[in-house]
Amino acid sequence: MKILLTGSTGYIAQRLLPVLLENGHEVYCCVRDRGRFNSQLFPDAKIIEVDFLRKETLGSIPDDIDAAYYLIHSMSSQGQDFGELEETSALNFKERIEATHAKQVIYLSGIINETELSKHLLSRKNVEEILSSKAYALTTLRAGIIVGSGSASFEIIRDLVEKLPVMITPKWLHTACQPIAIRNVVEFLTGVLLLQESYDKSFDIGGPDVLTYKQMLLRFAAVRGLKRRILVVPVMTPKLSSYWLYFVTSTSYTLAKNLVNSMKVEVICRPNNLADTLKIELIGYEKSIAMAFDKIEQNQVLSSWKDAQTSSALAKGISHYMQVPVNGCFIDKRELKITDPDYVLTRIWAIGGKTGWYYGTWLWEIRGFLDKLTGGVGLRRGRKHPQNIYPGDSLDFWRVLLASKEEKRLLLYAEMKLPGEAWLEFCLDENNVLKQTATFRPLGILGRLYWYSVLPFHAFIFKGMINNIAGKA
Repeated sequence: MKILLTGSTGYIAQRLLPVLLENGHEVYCCVRDRGRFNSQLFPDAKIIEVDFLRKETLGSIPDDIDAAYYLIHSMSSQGQDFGELEETSALNFKERIEATHAKQVIYLSGIINETELSKHLLSRKNVEEILSSKAYALTTLRAGIIVGSGSASFEIIRDLVEKLPVMITPKWLHTACQPIAIRNVVEFLTGVLLLQESYDKSFDIGGPDVLTYKQMLLRFAAVRGLKRRILVVPVMTPKLSSYWLYFVTSTSYTLAKNLVNSMKVEVICRPNNLADTLKIELIGYEKSIAMAFDKIEQNQVLSSWKDAQTSSALAKGISHYMQVPVNGCFIDKRELKITDPDYVLTRIWAIGGKTGWYYGTWLWEIRGFLDKLTGGVGLRRGRKHPQNIYPGDSLDFWRVLLASKEEKRLLLYAEMKLPGEAWLEFCLDENNVLKQTATFRPLGILGRLYWYSVLPFHAFIFKGMINNIAGKA
């Protein structure tokens, strides 16, 4: 059958897509920027550029679809209120889908506590009400904490447990929730597809364990063989809690703030028999963690919330930044003749993350810390895979614009806080000359002052980096 998949570059959709394709469905993936979709991993997927905030772009959605998944969330968005963004997207989506042959829309929402809702959960509830229609059946699956390699919840808990032997934490760690394994989420999403018993109904989905956030941290530590102590204090305000998450973990401040507001609300499933109907075996919390680390250790992490995180820096789309500017820019360009192009290409493709930046990595870490202080992404995002990188991937505080081994070229765009724009490019030409180019387009006088202030560091950092990449240090 023909299926429309929204939020196609997001964490959930990237896990759902391969299952839909394996089941023989024809999947149309909606993306705002074609350059951010990894078509190498999913060659059978059909890509259409759609921005649900712009109604005029929705004409590319086929009329003859059978069902649609609505997986659009804007909680990481900076600037405009994410509730308004989600409302606009839902209204535009609904209007377009009502004009198609779709029999069902499946929406992944959050577990709703009717007596007390965070701004995030209130927005999810509002979207659910908007999506309800007489033209198609709506099935809503409401999930709480999703546990899986690359999920925001998993990575935040991992950061806290692995970095802090002793934690002084806010009182919301006593809040109860019902985590669910990402594998179960995908099973529910595929199981309700055109299932008439699920039409115009909502279901809370969760794992078998009801735990407080403190219990989740301690059980995570136990699975990893770590001893951790947690002290809960009542004086940490939501704002301080948000900063605590932001500086200790790899999350953005916007996401941390919205997560903290949601974590104050209990998210426990109301009973239903959907798991029995679909014959889904619910996975316990500890097993979910063990399964996630199996994927990490085998370098099989399919998707990460960090890659899908909204970035205003690339709002115009990756293709807009592919042509690196020259006029009005400061450029540091270095070239080096090499003898082993395969070795050098492997080194380039492994840059960042645990590998580091080949020279003065501690200086890069300081720059990442300073970026965090100013509200940026910092270096903690790392990279998803130690050797493979694709357009759209996050790479520390860079975004991958181009990664082509055929062209022997890697192009990165800076997502750190800067008074301007920055690109970093590595390429090998036909004469086996390694070219490393750092380009900075300053914004006003502040941008020029910034460049000259870091110029002394560039002199040895960029020289050391190209020499180490080439193996000539």
